[in-house]
Amino acid sequence: MALPSRLLAVFLMLAPLPASAQQVAFAGLRADTAAAVEVSADSLTVNQADGTAVFTGNVVISQGDMRLKAATVEVEYGADRTRIARLHASGGVMLASATEAAEAREAVYEVTSGQLVMTGDVLMTQGENVMSGQKLAVDLKTGTGQMDGRVRTILQPGAN
Repeated sequence: MALPSRLLAVFLMLAPLPASAQQVAFAGLRADTAAAVEVSADSLTVNQADGTAVFTGNVVISQGDMRLKAATVEVEYGADRTRIARLHASGGVMLASATEAAEAREAVYEVTSGQLVMTGDVLMTQGENVMSGQKLAVDLKTGTGQMDGRVRTILQPGAN
């Protein structure tokens, strides 16, 4: 008995890809890395000795059109302690733009370079297309990235 073509297409899309890494274009996950970073949270703890700040509870970070949400975000400041150098988010991390979103257990964002690495059960959506893996590295300046770790992709015909 033949499978209907739509069911066959879904079956083929659900099959894991043989490669362990996949290059991806993230046009919607581009960010203006020179834009101001706004952080809101339920609480803030600052450590002047090591130049860090820890935001906890419903943390939302905005930079341009990008939004990052997490339970906890540790902020590391640069040597001059006036600019954010690095963000380490943990606990239900979600990164979203108007057209794309990614979820993971943790994320590290190097603000100056625009490099973002999300790890732990990463789930990326681009419209109706879905991709999962264990590590997603994205250059937010160029909108290019790579998914690693038993990558699975579901591509919807005709979707972006």
